[in-house]
Amino acid sequence: MNTNIDKLKTTFGDSLPLAPGVNFDEIEYGKTDGWDSVAHMSLVAGIDGAFDVMLETDEVVGLSSYLKAKEILGGHGVVFE
Repeated sequence: MNTNIDKLKTTFGDSLPLAPGVNFDEIEYGKTDGWDSVAHMSLVAGIDGAFDVMLETDEVVGLSSYLKAKEILGGHGVVFE
């Protein structure tokens, strides 16, 4: 089953060079190796595509962690169970 959590983890994994077994709740911009400005834009594009949303500029700027991504998507009606 491809849940929204699975889709978000896959999107992060496709956009960032994550280590195997990473704790997604600990992924943060500036603390996660490889999450630079280019990877950030790749992540934003991946989230937009995977969840059929268009993040606003303030959301793009505020996208600072995996947990923040869940919060932002929740504001777009995406449910994480």
